[in-house]
Amino acid sequence: MNQASIKHMVIFNLHAGKDTLEAEQFLKSSAQELAAIPGVEQFEVFRQVSTKTDYDFGFSMVFADRAAYEAYNVHPIHTHYVAERWVKEVSRFQEIDLSIFE
Repeated sequence: MNQASIKHMVIFNLHAGKDTLEAEQFLKSSAQELAAIPGVEQFEVFRQVSTKTDYDFGFSMVFADRAAYEAYNVHPIHTHYVAERWVKEVSRFQEIDLSIFE
């Protein structure tokens, strides 16, 4: 099996709501924290515009290979972020991880 890159995506809602100062601060600080983790490439923050789903926001990032993805998942910045921010501020989410077709 080749070492295909992985796209990690999550869509989510916040307890703080959609159009709030708290939501803006969460998105900005999350981008700064998560994009700084080694191996994270192409970090993007999204706002939902479709009425076809009731999720408000999304994050997307790319990892060069499975090793980089797995290192991200156990990185201290990521584990601290999940425990101290994500679990407390996100009300619901859907996560998907895909290998990029090459």
